Amino acid sequence: MRIIAGRHRGRRLAAPEGHGVRPTGERAREALFDILAHGRFAGQPAFEDARVLDAFAGTGAFGLEALSRGAAHASFIEKDRAALAALRANIAALGEEARAAVLPGDALHPPLPAAPVMLAFLDPPYGEDLAVPALAALAASGWLAPGALAVVELAAREKLAAPESFTLLEERRYGAARLVFLRFAGRPRE
Repeated sequence: MRIIAGRHRGRRLAAPEGHGVRPTGERAREALFDILAHGRFAGQPAFEDARVLDAFAGTGAFGLEALSRGAAHASFIEKDRAALAALRANIAALGEEARAAVLPGDALHPPLPAAPVMLAFLDPPYGEDLAVPALAALAASGWLAPGALAVVELAAREKLAAPESFTLLEERRYGAARLVFLRFAGRPRE
């Protein structure tokens, strides 16, 4: 697995042994970043100068790809110890410690953010129905700015109904994976 484009193009990413982490394939990641780069959901590339979140981060491939392509900062939420070790090693190998924050924990019970993000990647384990509760938890804890774009990777046949305050924009299938693009409207006023 490697970084596809940007200043770290071609750099390899470490992944832990075993089946605890399922890295997104390079083809799907490249297609995703092509969609984000061409301003389909904004007037500019969605990651350009943005604060991004990589939830269920694993190796950090989504967030590190965004940093490589010009994101301002990436936060990574991950709870698996082996994945955290690989993630920290990948950040260090790319020299991105100053623009990255690793937050050991669960995306279903996220820590409070330093600042909200405009782009969030969620790659929960397939078949466990974690995407909707994670989106709701991240929104409730202030991770998502109004208008933020959330990209969720699911198994191709997994269902996802857009949670409250999210609008489904588009879906794309890449082999065994499906990418779902959602826009966050903002937290409802109480």
